[in-house]
Amino acid sequence: MESDLRKRIEALRSEAEEQARNGQLDRAAQIKQSELPRLEAELKKLSAAEDRAQRDAGIVEVRIRGLMMDPSTNMPIIVLKDVGSDTVMPIWVGFFEVKAISDEIEKTATVRPTTHDLARNLIHNLNAELERVVITELKNDTFLAVLWLRQAGEAITIDARPSDAIALALRADCPIYVSEQVLQTAKLNTSGPPEGPTAEQLRGWLEGLNDDDLGRYKM
Repeated sequence: MESDLRKRIEALRSEAEEQARNGQLDRAAQIKQSELPRLEAELKKLSAAEDRAQRDAGIVEVRIRGLMMDPSTNMPIIVLKDVGSDTVMPIWVGFFEVKAISDEIEKTATVRPTTHDLARNLIHNLNAELERVVITELKNDTFLAVLWLRQAGEAITIDARPSDAIALALRADCPIYVSEQVLQTAKLNTSGPPEGPTAEQLRGWLEGLNDDDLGRYKM
């Protein structure tokens, strides 16, 4: 239905341009001032309803609980926490990736735009908006994510690494979600960095940390 509505809107826009070129200004004005706004409002409502359905279909909002070093492997970890419970999910990342996140959290000024600053500026200057990021899958111990953007009323999805998605989400001030399936899989995932604790062991340790502990271990 959404695609049909978009086609009707495009057809009306083309008709308005054609009527204007032919001197039929009254008809062109009627389309632009009445018919197009009505259809565009319908499209906006429909898009919002579909987005809500997608958000409600098995995804959980999370926030960054902390950025830490794995005490066993000295690898950086992003600690994500379910906003509705005490469940946490650690994601191991590289040093460059975690620095991009920590710089934005701490609002560290840079002489030139970073890669993620550039991506945010491109999105903005293309009249698009980053609405949310979703960590969607866990394949072979690797997390996958999707950026959800909107441009001219149209939803656009782009695959991304979770670390890049999180860095962009912070810069765009948009929510971060994790699919419930990934959250459950990560709970059951027994793998971790080589020669380090399992994800389940680390999760138990992370859930037991308070703010003072996080401050002591935080990067």
